[in-house]
Amino acid sequence: MRRFLARVLEPARAPLARGVAAALALTLASSVLAASTSTAAAPDGNGPDHRPGGNAWFTSWASSQQGLAPDPLRDQSMRMITHLSQGGDAVRIRVQNTFGAAPLTVDAATVAHSDGKDAATRGRPLPVTFDGRREVVIPPGGEVWSDTTGLRTAAQDDIAVSLSVSGTVAPGRHDSAFRTNYLTPPGSGDHTADPAGTAFTETTGSTLLVSAVDVRNPRLRGTLVAYGSSVVDGTGSTNCGPGCERPGANLRWTDDLARRITSELPATRQFALANAGIGGTTSAATCPGIGGAVRGLDAAARLERDVLALHGVTGVLYYYGTNDLPAGCDAAQIQASYREVFRRLRDAGIKVYVTPITPRPGYTDQHNRDRHTVGTFVSKWNSCGGTCDGILPFDRVLADPVRPNSINPPYDTGDGVHANIAGQQALADIVSLPMLAASARR
Repeated sequence: MRRFLARVLEPARAPLARGVAAALALTLASSVLAASTSTAAAPDGNGPDHRPGGNAWFTSWASSQQGLAPDPLRDQSMRMITHLSQGGDAVRIRVQNTFGAAPLTVDAATVAHSDGKDAATRGRPLPVTFDGRREVVIPPGGEVWSDTTGLRTAAQDDIAVSLSVSGTVAPGRHDSAFRTNYLTPPGSGDHTADPAGTAFTETTGSTLLVSAVDVRNPRLRGTLVAYGSSVVDGTGSTNCGPGCERPGANLRWTDDLARRITSELPATRQFALANAGIGGTTSAATCPGIGGAVRGLDAAARLERDVLALHGVTGVLYYYGTNDLPAGCDAAQIQASYREVFRRLRDAGIKVYVTPITPRPGYTDQHNRDRHTVGTFVSKWNSCGGTCDGILPFDRVLADPVRPNSINPPYDTGDGVHANIAGQQALADIVSLPMLAASARR
């Protein structure tokens, strides 16, 4: 029998105490299992094995949850469009109730191909099950991975993941999808099997409940996870110039890098790439000016659920620090957070590639001294003094050669902080693919 995953996490800002959440998880698990297990497992009996040779599952798309949506769902369906970095012969999905205060009931779920332009699917959606059942209840603070669904996909495919939710519930979300996602009206029930998009009359710019899609592909050599704040998340990636926006075009630097991987690396060195960015977050938890909306979402606090819980992870692209300085952290605090996260990743057998802190015109003289100190640490021996595995020179790509505290004007969205579409491509182009390919497990 497949082992069902309904595990309770310990999320930042989780509304229930650990003991209550654990009790709820145990109650749920005992209702669906002949025998409970004390550790979380991936579906189909595959544990979170990062070795490509030992596990053919790789996370091909991700969207980290960061809080609850302001509007509740009530007996309605949603259709989230996900963009795969790599394909395979089957998929499975992760649904989270990380920040929920009540159990979440999913009545039905489907997956289907999408052209990414509207709510319609290409072909009839395929049903998704959880331990063989269409319905699943996810406890507060919990998550589930689905069973295998035999949907064949290719790199750069858009996949529509549809869920029907019963009752009234506040859904977890990732705030900025940088594309349009779709919902049916409250009270409309289950439309997950509809190939037409006509029932999905409401839209959202967030991604709700769905936080990862795996593909089954034994030829892949690993999953790379981009981990950081807004420039990882995708802020600026829809900006094609003054008055010009291209939402839904998948033009983040991570998307551009995924396309480089598929086109430039040999078939024996192909990787999936998942985005685990959350705008506004910091590397360190100790910065006094961290805003309430992102407090508890620092790099160490969410590392387990947003990186280590994904599948096939062999490398992390670490882009943090730009928010730590204005939030009041100094170089010592930032470096301490780096060392903690890097140690946990490398202990898990995951290589770490780091970018020095990128420029901002608003940095004070002290900020720049701290930025220099952190940059020197990152650049030492091209390995963070032996604590990481390589450098992503994004700071050099983005810096204005005349005013090094500012972003090069052709790459600037206008806020002095974020890269536009041209800048996103420039970031992707500077990454050494042979360096990333060295993370492959043999």
